[in-house]
Parts: sequence; structure tokens; C-alpha cells
Amino acid sequence: MPITTLDSRTALVLVDLQKGIVALPTADPSTGVVARAAELAVAFRSKGLPVVLVNVLGGAPGRTDPQAARPAPGADWAELVAELQAHPQDILVSKKTWGAFTGTSLEAALRERGVTQIVLAGISTSIGVESTARQAHELGFHVTLVVDAMTDLNEQAHANSLARIFPRLGETGLTKDVVAMLETR
Repeated sequence: MPITTLDSRTALVLVDLQKGIVALPTADPSTGVVARAAELAVAFRSKGLPVVLVNVLGGAPGRTDPQAARPAPGADWAELVAELQAHPQDILVSKKTWGAFTGTSLEAALRERGVTQIVLAGISTSIGVESTARQAHELGFHVTLVVDAMTDLNEQAHANSLARIFPRLGETGLTKDVVAMLETR
């Protein structure tokens, strides 16, 4: 369903736009995704609305998956990309699971600010973004997904999320749609 409205207390949540993930090969170029995410962040900040910057610091604790075979990430792997221009008032969330709510203070931070809706973007569509959208939906937040400000490591997974999962979780639209709605506030 296309974007119809933004609640007065809407927050932008940008998932895993960090150096290590942005450097991976993605279905759509990550440079465009990052540029559109940065545009969204500027628009939300200009209206005094919360911006949440999420990064991932590793796998879920207690997992027994054979992750030792993967190469160790570089020292700056989890650093947010500079294009997001993190501000002191931004909410920073570091996670160890796919979704941004599990094991973090994200829900409390949003509830404290009276947030009723989240606008989501980031990498990867089918992992971090979709998991966060599912969790937000289950927690009762209205969910809006900015489909041109996200991409995936796998084109088929990206397409599946867009076509089959996101319509069941919330509204979808483009960066320009969200920015236009913010400008009319």
C-alpha cells in the first residue's frame, strides 16, 4: 500500500548503513541507498523528528553457528557511514541480532518520545530492515518502508520482501514521497 500519511510523532530508522555492510556487493548500488537515506535524515531532522541510526556489532549471543570460518571484520566495519552526518540528538542503536528492537533500548527510546510510526530504510532489505519492520509491527508501531532507500545482498530476497512481506507490515513508498509529506507539515 502506498504511503498515505505520516503520524505527527514519526521516527526515521536507518538500519545497518555502516562501512562494512555498505562495502558488500548489493543488488542495487549502496551509494544511491546511502544518499537517499541521508536525504531522509536531513528532512526528519529539519522537522525536529527523531532519527535512529542502527548498526550491527556481530551475531546473536549464544549462537552455535560456525561463524569462525568467516573473516574477521575490519576495525571500522561497524562505523556508520559519514554521509549520514550523525547528529548529537540522533538515537544510536547497536544490535547483535537481525532486528533493531531485540536486546536494545530502541522501543524504550521511541516510546519515551511518543513515537507511533517508524519510517524504515537500510541494508539488507530481507534481513535487518525486514526483521525490524516485523518487530515494529508486532509492537504496535505504524510502519512505512522507503523502498528506494534500501537494498539487499540478494536481488531475489529483496524482491520477495518488497512484493510479499512489506505489504503485510505497512505502507511503502519512495524517498521523494516521504520528503514531500514532511515538507507539508
